[in-house]
Amino acid sequence: MITFENVHKSFGPKHVLRGVNLEIPKGESMVIIGGSGTGKSVALKCVLGLITPDSGTIRVDGKDATLGDRDAFLARFGMLFQGGALFDSLPVWQNVAFRLLRGSLKRPRDEAREIAIEKLRRVGLTPDVADLFPSELSGGMQKRVGLARAIAAEPEIIFFDEPTTGLDPIMSGVINDLIREIVVEMGATAMTITHDMTSVRAIADKVAMLHDGIIQWTGPVAQMDTSGDPYLTQFISGSAEGPIEAVR
Repeated sequence: MITFENVHKSFGPKHVLRGVNLEIPKGESMVIIGGSGTGKSVALKCVLGLITPDSGTIRVDGKDATLGDRDAFLARFGMLFQGGALFDSLPVWQNVAFRLLRGSLKRPRDEAREIAIEKLRRVGLTPDVADLFPSELSGGMQKRVGLARAIAAEPEIIFFDEPTTGLDPIMSGVINDLIREIVVEMGATAMTITHDMTSVRAIADKVAMLHDGIIQWTGPVAQMDTSGDPYLTQFISGSAEGPIEAVR
C-alpha cells in the first residue's frame, strides 16, 4: 500500500532521510521505531505531502503520492496525532466529525453527529461525552476522541504518531488494544511511529527500525528479539552500550 524508494530529505546541512526503502503491505500494521530525531515523523509527513522529499519516490497503492487530486488522496487517510490535536473551541462530536462537516466528505449535520457518536462508542466512550469540550476530558479520554476522529471517515490507511505519549501504563495498554482491534476490524493499513516497545509488541505485524537516515532492519515483530542486528538489539534493551551513540 505504501512504498518508499530511496527517499532522501535534508534540512540545510542536516541529512534526515538518507535513502529510505520500505514497503508497507496492504492491510498490515507497520511500526517504525527509532530514537528521537531520527526522521520517523519526517517520513510520515513525506507520505502525506506535508514535506517534499529531495529525491526518491513514495507510492501509495502503486501511484506516486505527489500526483493527482490532493483532496481525494488525503481522504484515504486517518491520523491519530501525538498530542491529541483536538480543537478546544469545538465540542467532542464536532472534533470527531470534523472531516464529515466539510470538504469532499461532507455529510448532513445530523448524520455526521450520529457517525461521531457511533465512533465514540467504538472507542469506549458514552454518548453523553459528545457534547463536552476537550478541556473537560482526561488525557486518556482525549486520546480516545482522537482515535474516534481518525476512523470517522472509514479511512483505508491510518497513521498513529506516538499513540501512547503522556498516558499511564494501564491507559497505554487500553489504547494499544483499541488500535489493534480497530485496525484488524477495518482491514486498514496502519503506519505507527513510536519508541514505546510495549506499543510495538501490541500493535505491529511488522517492525522497521530507522537509524541514521536509513531502515536499519525490518521484519515480522516475532523476529525482533532474535534479529541479531546490534542496532535493534541495543534499542530494544535500552542499553547505553552499543553502536547507537547516546547523547550525554
